[in-house]
Amino acid sequence: MNSENSFIKEIVTILAESRRKACLAVNTAMTQAYWQTGKRIFEEEQKGADRAAYGTLLIPELSERLTRELGRGFSIANLKNFRQFYQTFPLGIKSYEASSQLSWTHYRLLMRVENLPARNWYLHEAAGQNWSTAQLERNINTLYYDRLLSTSQKSEILLREDQSVKQNPTDFIKDPYFFEFLNIPDPVNFREADLESNILTHLQHFLLELGKGFSFVGRQYHIHTETSHFYLDLVFYNFLLRAFVIFDLKTTRLTHQDIGQMDMYVRMFDDLKKSPDDNQTIGVILCADKDETVVKYSVLNGNDQLFASKYRTYLPTEKELIAEIEKEKQLIIPTHNLHP
Repeated sequence: MNSENSFIKEIVTILAESRRKACLAVNTAMTQAYWQTGKRIFEEEQKGADRAAYGTLLIPELSERLTRELGRGFSIANLKNFRQFYQTFPLGIKSYEASSQLSWTHYRLLMRVENLPARNWYLHEAAGQNWSTAQLERNINTLYYDRLLSTSQKSEILLREDQSVKQNPTDFIKDPYFFEFLNIPDPVNFREADLESNILTHLQHFLLELGKGFSFVGRQYHIHTETSHFYLDLVFYNFLLRAFVIFDLKTTRLTHQDIGQMDMYVRMFDDLKKSPDDNQTIGVILCADKDETVVKYSVLNGNDQLFASKYRTYLPTEKELIAEIEKEKQLIIPTHNLHP
């Protein structure tokens, strides 16, 4: 019986993998066809003596003819999307290693991103991290890329293909974070222990918001010396940074005591838990709000291992989000030692 089950599972695996590869091949072929169609539409429009009038007629006539001969899927709006697809990626999607891993819906979302470095970063991460279209849309809408920049002095985030190149904490730590998936009211009006429990209940969503490379280590992580015992809220390990990351949860405004406590936790963890192969431990205080003066004159200033980031339990409007990110950029500590 076990032999029969093993045989059946093997056949199921073979067929399922074949089906997956077939779907991937069809997706790649169709996406490439949409790009080529957009290219030809663009080129044909440029031939018109009166380009404006010619372009106005070309797409409606093409839509009618394609629909009649090939069926649905070639509306005027879709053909305009094909044209924009070519204009957004004029070198062709084959020039991107990720091209075969993303669907047409992924590319339609990417076309909405006007900033070129941001668009390339989203493309790279969507493929590398296997983001669903829903996850890509959420990250674009919440300005994920810009939130990463809000913790550094860089104007853009480098795409690090070589994993031997040292990664920077500022490429991973965002400000603010969004925990709308917790379904809790704002402002937060319950205990930090309740916030912690809620995060663990939604750990998969929390990991997606943290970003790539994070794995969960423990909750209320026990660390002790000869005379004292301490319990760290949440401990993760980031295999790209090759470092432990401690998160301390605060449902109130950041205080200098919070920063001093995290500084002690990081030093203690480095001394007692970190192995020689690990990089320095990173400490992140997740707080409901921050005091600019406390941040400026605390040990956060000039320390590349300590961060204080706000979190929101709701998704703000794009206008509100842009304003908040710009505010954080103005507060970036100039003495952070950032590596290229």
